[in-house]
Amino acid sequence: MDLTEFNQATAQRASETIRPCVDIDRWVEIVVDARPYGTVEELLDTAHHAAAPFEGHEVDAALAHHPRIGERAAGTTAEATLSRGEQSGLRVDTDVTERLAAANAAYEARFNRVFLIRAAGRTSAEILSEIHRRMENTPEREAQEAATQLREIALLRLRGLLSPT
Repeated sequence: MDLTEFNQATAQRASETIRPCVDIDRWVEIVVDARPYGTVEELLDTAHHAAAPFEGHEVDAALAHHPRIGERAAGTTAEATLSRGEQSGLRVDTDVTERLAAANAAYEARFNRVFLIRAAGRTSAEILSEIHRRMENTPEREAQEAATQLREIALLRLRGLLSPT
């Protein structure tokens, strides 16, 4: 869908289009209700402000069905397709897969949520480094970092959905 189609779509269709970017009702409603947009940059600016910050309960709800980093998202939903695309650049061999699995398990035990990071543009080594660095965060600081990563993912996905190809 391009920006013109998004602007002209029903609220329901527009919501369905952007919900795979991040499944947070408040964010979807703000972005859809602010239409029409003159440019994709205006749309992204609204989306950024609506996501700054995501509240802890919103992050928790969005992460409830988010795949672990290094694991292939299952299903045919738009969100699963986007996730697979974002992680497609990761070159993951057996050793890295095992290290990511161990790091994910340690992170989940510490913070009681799946580790979230914008994978697009990052290497497996960078992601492993980040998960280890973030294990040192306080729960409060980590909640902020997870919200920031979720916002980055949402904006990246939104740009990809509504930018001309």
